[in-house]
Amino acid sequence: MAPAALLLVDVQNGTCGPAAGRAGSAETSQFSPSPRPPGFDAHFQAAVLPRLEQALDHARRGGLEVIHTVIANLTADGRDRSLDYKRSGLGFAPGSWEAQVIAPLAPLADELVLPKSSSSPFNSTNLDYLLRNIGITELVVAGLLTDQCIDHTVKDAADRGYTVTCLIDACMAESAERHRAALSCFRGYGRLCTVTEFIAVSA
Repeated sequence: MAPAALLLVDVQNGTCGPAAGRAGSAETSQFSPSPRPPGFDAHFQAAVLPRLEQALDHARRGGLEVIHTVIANLTADGRDRSLDYKRSGLGFAPGSWEAQVIAPLAPLADELVLPKSSSSPFNSTNLDYLLRNIGITELVVAGLLTDQCIDHTVKDAADRGYTVTCLIDACMAESAERHRAALSCFRGYGRLCTVTEFIAVSA
């Protein structure tokens, strides 16, 4: 592979973290995440999280740059958020439990963690600047949600000249139908493959 980075998008407590933590943090946070659809957590834990762990382990062993994005405001009241996030009520306070990467995928000391307040990290972080400084030309994308932040990230990366790979079984949407529709929508922007296929070609 060309110089590559694994980009894990929004795999954080506020989007897919344990329910017990969500209940406790809701009392101290002014931002209440939307209820997750029935079966969302179970599918994430059983099918998606193991693939994310597998991809992350492979990237680390292979020396790929690993970058995490998390939905997190820069301001306590969220006034810096994108219009979309304001309209949808999406946002997590800086430094909050919700804004932290989930424990199974916790960043290592020298891995980049970029707080973002828009669907695409290219719009509200210095991701493009960092990738170019590091010399990254290929971006491997996984995380949440396929039809929202993954879709925007894949398209924006391709428009900026990066070779993009989306790990289709390490992403998910709020339904299987939305996941499949999103993959069909951005299919032309990069390569779609499973984690197993990604490991095989980058071993």
